[in-house]
Amino acid sequence: MTINLPKAIEAYFEADRTGRPDAIAATFTENGIVKDKGHTHQGRDAIRAWMANEAQQYSYTVEPFLIGTANGKTQVTAHAVGDFPGSPIDLRFFFVLAGDKVAELELTV
Repeated sequence: MTINLPKAIEAYFEADRTGRPDAIAATFTENGIVKDKGHTHQGRDAIRAWMANEAQQYSYTVEPFLIGTANGKTQVTAHAVGDFPGSPIDLRFFFVLAGDKVAELELTV
């Protein structure tokens, strides 16, 4: 299923498909924040390191299939398949946008 995503969110998922930490970090604001697995990663360098660590641990694909908004955040639900525990799984991505960049992202199950 194809859904229309805001430009910043589409850029994030496109960068994620490349598996390149630099590409992911570039989709965030300078002081962007990622919250994942109980940890907070702030700033592009920290986001780059977070993604590099994830890429070393797991191979995966993520396909967004649902979008909505609530409390100033854009929620995207995506189907994730890979070599990680619990695969396949549907993940929720909560985005806060700042123009054409991601200011904050929280990932949950």
